Amino acid sequence: MTHPIIADLEQRYTAKRCDATKRIPQEQLDVLYEAMRLSASSINSQPWKFIVLDSDEAKQRMHDSFANKFQFNQPHAKAASQVILFAYNPSYKREDYAKVVDKGIEDKRTKPEEREQAFAGFAFAELNTDENGDTSNWTKAQTYLALGNTLHVLARLGIDSTTMEGIDSELIGELFKEELGGYVCEVALAIGYHDQADDYNKPLPKSRLAAEQVLQVL
Repeated sequence: MTHPIIADLEQRYTAKRCDATKRIPQEQLDVLYEAMRLSASSINSQPWKFIVLDSDEAKQRMHDSFANKFQFNQPHAKAASQVILFAYNPSYKREDYAKVVDKGIEDKRTKPEEREQAFAGFAFAELNTDENGDTSNWTKAQTYLALGNTLHVLARLGIDSTTMEGIDSELIGELFKEELGGYVCEVALAIGYHDQADDYNKPLPKSRLAAEQVLQVL
């Protein structure tokens, strides 16, 4: 009998066409958003913003962001139930980590008198900061951890998705400047339900390299 986790991942695939008539129920969205919030990150840095494009106006802005390139992904902007922008902080500073530390105190994970000691973890962020204060390589990697978590949760919920690195990050930065607030979006996720009549990828068999090619147990 196949384990439920494996069954989830076996049926997960990249939807190539979305059914614009179907919307994800709010109760499932609530689960998804909370699961995203609970995503893991190095030193619990959480250097991300998840911007959900739900309204017609927001989706139109996303549609417009394909004006110059990657038009093959443009249909997802309006056909998907939602599109999620995964954005990262390109300049993660001590004051950003202070929010994490203070939330830890609020949640009783850290004692108030140990606040300063809690900043010890920030040394790892400093190791990943270049001479110009850029932390992009590190913070972008954390955001992909959240993306991976999101993909599995969607599979568990029976919701289809399409990861899009084929987006115009610069134009998205202009069109969503206010919402991004200096964060950078280089990957987006269209979520919803596949078009049963027009999604060529759905009936194709799953294909992955054999375990012995990618997994070694020492």
